[in-house]
Parts: sequence; C-alpha cells; structure tokens
Amino acid sequence: MKIFNTMTKKKEEFIPLEEGKVKMYVCGPTVYNFIHIGNARPMIVFDTVRRYFEYKGYDVNYVSNFTDVDDKIIKKAIEEGVTADEISKRYIAECKKDMDGMNIKPATKNPLATEEICGMVDMIQTLIDKGFAYEKNGTVYYSTRKFKDYGKLSHKNLDDLRSGERSLLVSGEDEKEDPLDFVLWKPKKEGEPAWESPWSEGRPGWHIECSEMSKKYLGEQIDIHAGGEDLVFPHHENEIAQSEAANGKEFAKYWMHNAFLNIDNRKMSKSLGNFRTVREISEQYDLQVLRFFMLSAHYRSPLNFSADLMEASKNGLERIVNAADNLKFLMGNAKAEAITDAEAENFAKTEEFVAGFEKAMDDDFNTADAVAAIFDLVKYINTTTDAESSKEYLQKLFDLLVKLTGVLGLIVDKKEEILDEDIEKLIEERQAARKAKDFARADAIRDELLEKGIILKDTREGVQWKRA
Repeated sequence: MKIFNTMTKKKEEFIPLEEGKVKMYVCGPTVYNFIHIGNARPMIVFDTVRRYFEYKGYDVNYVSNFTDVDDKIIKKAIEEGVTADEISKRYIAECKKDMDGMNIKPATKNPLATEEICGMVDMIQTLIDKGFAYEKNGTVYYSTRKFKDYGKLSHKNLDDLRSGERSLLVSGEDEKEDPLDFVLWKPKKEGEPAWESPWSEGRPGWHIECSEMSKKYLGEQIDIHAGGEDLVFPHHENEIAQSEAANGKEFAKYWMHNAFLNIDNRKMSKSLGNFRTVREISEQYDLQVLRFFMLSAHYRSPLNFSADLMEASKNGLERIVNAADNLKFLMGNAKAEAITDAEAENFAKTEEFVAGFEKAMDDDFNTADAVAAIFDLVKYINTTTDAESSKEYLQKLFDLLVKLTGVLGLIVDKKEEILDEDIEKLIEERQAARKAKDFARADAIRDELLEKGIILKDTREGVQWKRA
C-alpha cells in the first residue's frame, strides 16, 4: 500500500509503527456554525482511508478533534449573547448529525480542546524548559528559529517567509523576538473564556491544541496525520515544531492532505455568495450522494462542486443501489437454493473486480478508480443474474457488493425506515404474544425490529425502545 507523503512529496510504502495497528490523527472543524462542504471533504476522505485500513485487517485508532475555543466561537457567542460553551456544544451536536448523514464512522475519540487545557499547559512548560519558547507579559511564544527543521513540511524557508510574506506575521510583533514566532498561550480579553496558567489567565493558541491531543490519545509518535491542504502551513508546520521539540522524536511518519473544493469553478466564500453548508445540501440530496461525489475524484485533486456534477453522482449511486435492490428482489423469488457449478465459476471471476478495487485503493487511496471497479462489478452482476439464478449465487454477489461499497462508506443495502406508530403496534403484538406464551412469535418480533435498527429494552415500567 502506497501513500503520498506531503513531507517527502512522493508516494511511499506504508509501514506502520506497530504491526497491524494504525495511529491516525485528523484535524477536525472549529465549531461555530454548521459545517460547510469544504469541511466535509477531509471528513469523507479520511473516513474512507480508515475504512480501507480496517478492510485490510488493521486495528485503527482514529482521533479527530473539535476546536471548541476560538475567536470565531467567541465572536458568535457575543453576537447571540450566550456563552462560547453553548455555541460550541450546539454546533458539535449539529456537526455529528451531518457526519451521521454522510456515514462517517464515529472516531475512536473526539477530544475537545477545552477539556485538554492542563496537558497543553504542561507541553508549553516543557517547551519553555527546553528553550523553544519564551514568555512576554503573559503571552508565551514559540521561537521558530530554535527549531532547525522549521519549514520541512511546507518546504518553506524561514528567511523567505520573513522577507516576503507579511500576512503570515501574527499580532503582538513588538514583543516577539522574531516576527515569525507564534503564540502558544495568550492572556484573556474582557468577556472571553479563560483558564489558569503559570503565565496568565488565558487560553492556548490553536496549534498547541492538536499537538497535545494527538500525544494524549495516540502517543508521541503517530503513523498518519491528515487534514485539508490549507492546514499544511502554518498549522501542521507549527504542530511539527512543537511536538518534535517537546517529545524529542519524529511526530508523524506520513502526512496526508486533501485538495481544495471549489463551487462552480470559484473558491467557496461568503462574499461570493457560494458558501454551501452540508445541512443545505441535505435538503436537496441524500448525503450519500455528497459522499459519492467526494469520492469520484482522487483526494489530492482539486474538486469542483456543481449542480450538474451532483446530479451525475446521484445517477451513479442509483446504478449501484438499483443493482443491490435487484439482487434482493431476485433472492426473494429464487427457485433454487444451492449454487450451480456454472455460477460458482462465474463468482470466481468476480475476483478480478476485487483485485481492481484493491489495486486502486492500494495506490494512495484512488477512490475514483475504486468506484470504476465497483461499476464493472455492477455491470457483471446485471449480466450474469436473472430469475433462474440460485439464491446462494445471488447472496454471494450481494454480500460482495455490500462489502466493497461499505469500504467507501456507501450504503447500498437500504433498510426501510419504520414509523414510530408501526413500532408501537409491533411492541403491542409482542406483549400479547408473551402473555399467550407464544415466545417464538415474541422473539421473531424482537428480531424483526432489530433488523430495522430498533432496540427493545424490557423494564418494570414497560417496554422502552430506541433507534440504533
């Protein structure tokens, strides 16, 4: 399996730090509003990377944070006259709804910056003790010149940055020893959330948050650090400087970055009026269509979002779902159970589609070619099945299609949504069956509900249920 490493600018064979395990950190969103489709791309891309590692048998520890203390969150809180905590909690909940709609697997851990302040304070103190950071009037700065490898990820030279990129310089320049030094800790302003530290009552800088959370939940060294290409500099560059100076070892072996997303061939921005949230997209399309669209291009290629491309994605996904539905229909009416010799021979030929799928994914997670392999499988399914096919052959094809699309996080085996009133009716019927000591029927109803994602819990007060 080869991964394009932003650090070396080339594809490298993936060799995990620990055999059979992958430690992966993905920078998550700053939660001050609904997530936009630019946020959605890394979520979908790196969730798919995780799923493929799991398909290959790896145990993946997948950590993705929420930045829940930030200038934008504080600004929104002031506008609404509520606390920053209220804003961040609201939009974390909304973000999780959108992630669920896009079929993003829950992370092993979603750390919140505000819950990890103590660790950040400790790491900043370590950097001061080691001579990589200094304090001025309650603000702590990282001394970029002290870290000799600064710029190795973004391939930027410190002297060039200093002379040519004034926009990169942070406020408080007068106090800094060097204009490119960045903030690790800043004193609070009136009305802002703040925490105690040895230097001032205040809050951490953005970059230190990910360094600490990655270390706490994955260890000092990780296999993969990922995010959008807009994070390469300064965020990921600064994370490397902090983590490697504090821990004295290489931070991440592989750096993965997805390319930008444009809207109708223009950069997405509020000023252009082309800013689209995932929630808005969900009002027009099933979010599975958005996921399919995101995976229709290689993650390192710029992607253009448009109505025409979303329609094409909708049609493409429908082709796959229709093939699955057709297999289910044929299975329900199949006359023969056991697979025939000719069918077994046909099924053996599906290995070439699996090989094509894996070859694409092994080559730096080329989801575009992996989708093409699935379309080849769909065509093969449609041409080798009919009303005479055995149930076993149909089932094997169905299971294979579900397995491969599942690696991409695409749901082709749609469970029909059951209405609340129908759930209640079945629960009443189950209760009546239990009273009549017809336990077989009662168990069958429980199993039927479970199949539809409904979990029953028998309590003294009666039967409680919830959707899985």
